[in-house]
Amino acid sequence: MIRIQPTPLFRLPVAAAIRLALGLSLLGLCSIEAHADFRLCNNTSGKVGISLGYKDNDGWVTEGWWNLGPRSCETLLRGNLVARFYYVYAIDYDRGGEWSGKAFMCSREKEYTIRGTEDCLARGFDRTGFFEVDTGEQRAWTVQLTETGDQTPLSQQGAPQLTLPQTGTRPPGGLPAAPGNQKK
Repeated sequence: MIRIQPTPLFRLPVAAAIRLALGLSLLGLCSIEAHADFRLCNNTSGKVGISLGYKDNDGWVTEGWWNLGPRSCETLLRGNLVARFYYVYAIDYDRGGEWSGKAFMCSREKEYTIRGTEDCLARGFDRTGFFEVDTGEQRAWTVQLTETGDQTPLSQQGAPQLTLPQTGTRPPGGLPAAPGNQKK
């Protein structure tokens, strides 16, 4: 009986085969695109709650809450940014301060996704002042929240740094002090 064994087209020593496999896998890693996300870093010593407002294909959306521990970062939106402006509202759970602004959007105290920014109170939501983040139409962006006087961000030099207002400046009930924000 005659045995026929298949013969490889070429033979590589084991070490060369390992180097080739390693080289091909590294080449594959190099072709992976960089992450393009909207991230937020909490560079404070306390826990913060984050709420985000943005415009998608169907209109305005606000979402919350992401809870970030001290000196940590979180990706709030994954993928390339599709808008230039995003809006953030953050609460310092430990000291009672907030990062807020004049762009009023709907929010609530518990986890939420809300479509639309109109008639917040009439729809049973809170009306909250978010601060604007101008990404300059970049594909990725990171916001840095810092405490007053803190100059040591966690990551990405040059990203916006926001400082925490003095303790006690947040009105009761978690609503920004602006006309029309009182609950009925």
